Amino acid sequence: MEKIDGFEIYSNEKSKRIINIDINDEVLNKLIFPFNKFDITALEYKPFTRFTIAKSLDDLSDNNLSKFLNKIIRDRNTGCFIIKPKRLTPKIDEIFLVKLSTAIAHLLGIPNHDAMAGKYYARFHVKHEDKSDSYLRKAYTNMDLHTDGTYVKEKTDWLLMSKLEEKNVEGGETAMLHLDDWEHCDELYNDPVAKEDFVWGSPKSKNIDYKVEHPVFSSDKNGKVQISYIDQFPEPKNMKQGVFLQKLSDSLEESQNKVITKLPVGSSVVANNYFWLHGRKPFKENKDLSRELLRIRGSFFIN
Repeated sequence: MEKIDGFEIYSNEKSKRIINIDINDEVLNKLIFPFNKFDITALEYKPFTRFTIAKSLDDLSDNNLSKFLNKIIRDRNTGCFIIKPKRLTPKIDEIFLVKLSTAIAHLLGIPNHDAMAGKYYARFHVKHEDKSDSYLRKAYTNMDLHTDGTYVKEKTDWLLMSKLEEKNVEGGETAMLHLDDWEHCDELYNDPVAKEDFVWGSPKSKNIDYKVEHPVFSSDKNGKVQISYIDQFPEPKNMKQGVFLQKLSDSLEESQNKVITKLPVGSSVVANNYFWLHGRKPFKENKDLSRELLRIRGSFFIN
């Protein structure tokens, strides 16, 4: 396993494909000053400031962290890491975590514009009561396995999700599945319907006024299977597409190889969006339930 001073690096106990990275106090304390140089508004309005704080983080690893993160996320055998402060202190508040998430994302590539939030990232709460039009905020409904960016024109190579806050929560574990561990991958990939173009739309809250068309499955330059799928947004053109999507959904949710993990506050899970699917287990009902998440998704830097 890689060794970087100030970072503890080890395999996740649920999957050797996922690499855990804990940031030690010494590194976190050294980030406070450069992070304080820019407020959140500056990061939102001036994109180059995001690269400045990313460089501050990378410099503390002698520029080894960026190389390591890119190696993990692009490697088909791994493709996912969970990075977090080893210890949460009062100085590591939600503002610090937004900046840390921003820095990590900008070591990987360029974030997409998140139309739902109108900026390069989105923050959203999951609470007891919900009137939204997507599964994203529905606490007591299983969020089935999916990838991001299915309904937008931008490339979505990777996804970062950070947990900023959590109160009165039971359940709500993160579910993930690597395509190479999915028992039914070959069967579904080789179904002729899998290569047909599907129409993908989105509900009003996403603020996308167009639809896109693409197949569920494709392959990378090495012939490995890739997927672009979410259960809520495809619009089947006919019976065979509808039946195929139901079979796909059932096969994903029934997989015995899903990785179910409970992420502590401050964690960021970052995954390759082509061969990792993610979802969320339902929460146990509680009228005081509250979880705030941050999402950044984007494309890799072009080498």
